[in-house]
Amino acid sequence: MSTYFPLSHDELVSLIKRFPTPFYLYDEKAIRENMRAFTKSFSMFPIFREHFAVKALPNPYILKILADEGCGTDCSSLAELVLSKTAGITGERIMFTSNETPASEYQYAFECGAIINMDDISHIDFLKNALSGKLPDTLCFRYNPGALKKGGNEIIGKPEEAKYGLTREQIFSAYEKCKSEGVKHFGLHTMVASNELNPDFFIDTADILFDLCVEIKNLLGIKIEFVDLGGGIGIPYKVEQKAVDLDYVASGIKKLYDKKIVPNDLSPLGIYWECGRPITGPYGYLVARAIHEKHIWREYIGVDASMADLMRPGMYGAYHEITVSGKEHMPKECVYDIVGSLCENCDKFAVQRKLPKISIGDILIIHDAGAHGRAMGFNYNGKLRCGELLLREDRSVVEIRRRETLDDYFATLNMEGVQSFR
Repeated sequence: MSTYFPLSHDELVSLIKRFPTPFYLYDEKAIRENMRAFTKSFSMFPIFREHFAVKALPNPYILKILADEGCGTDCSSLAELVLSKTAGITGERIMFTSNETPASEYQYAFECGAIINMDDISHIDFLKNALSGKLPDTLCFRYNPGALKKGGNEIIGKPEEAKYGLTREQIFSAYEKCKSEGVKHFGLHTMVASNELNPDFFIDTADILFDLCVEIKNLLGIKIEFVDLGGGIGIPYKVEQKAVDLDYVASGIKKLYDKKIVPNDLSPLGIYWECGRPITGPYGYLVARAIHEKHIWREYIGVDASMADLMRPGMYGAYHEITVSGKEHMPKECVYDIVGSLCENCDKFAVQRKLPKISIGDILIIHDAGAHGRAMGFNYNGKLRCGELLLREDRSVVEIRRRETLDDYFATLNMEGVQSFR
């Protein structure tokens, strides 16, 4: 957790004159530096690539920045594939992770040259039919280790309770079937965590996948060419939490690689990630303004953003640090619930939070909102989602998504037809 914000109070006030609150602000310089550090940690492997989880921050400007730094993308929908293509990311730099996928989306992913990551054994024939009777040369399968993998949390759940992936028995059958169908290249994937801060969790996940790679080779004669360790690396939203030591994770996985992959003639084995949160999460901020105060059984500050802009606190009870611009060094002598205007009592950015005294018009900065923030926005209550700004390395600011308008909200309604409707 960090309360750093890349603009001074005066700079922020000036920016708000151009772009009224609420809005998201992303720090390009920090994102680039963070991506370079992530890559450096895993540079010890012969083949490494991060496939940024587009669902975390689906904006082509951000994807283009990450592409410049060597990133691919992890996609799970047609829109995410289109965003990747718009950002210049194509071919096997795209991992298309299937999840009850329509045939048309499989077809588009295939046309993009993406690696298709299958979520169920029954999808093999479904994909084959979608592609006019022939499977791609490269396929990947998502493994669900069930009770073998201990842990999980309330966001993604225990593996044995999750809807994703193939069982151990199905994995072997799936690879064997695809080999007989002419598939030439294979990958192995799993995703069993979300916002996990225990570094050993990820080393243990690699251990499970490496063992499976060896067994697949010995039993089926198939050499897995890459493992996708999924995502799930968390960030420290709270001051008492510690960031995941990526060097420690990489070193732990490398020891297993040298112990299990190299002696079994599986090297070079690609090591892939599909992280979103640890790449952009700490470098996005939701900026809002205090517009109301209420004094009943609790003290409330109402802001011009709502859960429709950032649903994590209301949906998960997630914690996001909040600072009051220009009052960062003032004593936190007041206790507030910071709330939005949605007609839901869970529309709260903070509950019983100690903060400096807030006055109407103060600017509030909600930190660590650069992943699963604007991306999870919605239009309940007819709320219009806020826009997105990018702070460039030269300190200029670019609007990379405008705020929604009423015209956007009504665009799919037949407003004229209602007049003659009986």
